[in-house]
Amino acid sequence: MKNLFLLLAFLLVAQTSNAQLFKKEKVTYDANSGRGTTDNNLLRWGYFLGINNYDFNFDYNEDLRDIYVKRSPGFSVGLIGNLRINKFIDLRLEPGLLITTRELYYSQTYFEGVTDLKNSDLTREVKSTYIHIPLLVKVSTKRINNFKPFIVGGFSTALNLSSNETNPNDNSNGQFRTKKNMLFYELGFGIDLYLYNFKFTPSIRGLFAINDELVRDADPNSPWTSNIASMKTRGVFINFTFQ
Repeated sequence: MKNLFLLLAFLLVAQTSNAQLFKKEKVTYDANSGRGTTDNNLLRWGYFLGINNYDFNFDYNEDLRDIYVKRSPGFSVGLIGNLRINKFIDLRLEPGLLITTRELYYSQTYFEGVTDLKNSDLTREVKSTYIHIPLLVKVSTKRINNFKPFIVGGFSTALNLSSNETNPNDNSNGQFRTKKNMLFYELGFGIDLYLYNFKFTPSIRGLFAINDELVRDADPNSPWTSNIASMKTRGVFINFTFQ
């Protein structure tokens, strides 16, 4: 349903904007309902909707089979605050809510010597609801008619509302625990599309964790966490921005 909503929204924007984007005439009164361009404003505001796809990158202590991560598309929504530095550089704050789910599948080699192994022990579901706050630098090219490509990069922090870091139960009770606070760096690119009443921006961005997200079990020999040297989130965002 989330993906269908985003697809319909994108098709609606594409249908209404096609004539404006692909003609040679530059849109003069873009993004401000005929009151003049907003590109020269010191501060600008907007919002975004998007799809995210999160993964985990594991480093291991021993050479066992990799933990398989089954990824599911998630949903992103948030606000944008844009500070103009000069004609080509902007500083952006994009606080948002990101929802995603990952499933971990363990090989039976992790459970050698366990006599009462159950099928449920081989899988763990990791649900995450992030309050995600990136601070980004946007570097744009010169505007070409009604298009302006850009690259973007920076750092972000996230608060995982679904984290069970302080839960006293661990994997021996079926609880896979992750840390609440995370740090990331981000890199991406996109293109500003100038319309008469707003500026529409599709973009794609990669996210890479700086710190380890795993909360280890109390048992130092736990089959779920003892072989994991680090577990770091990585992900891809496809965002649709309206300003």
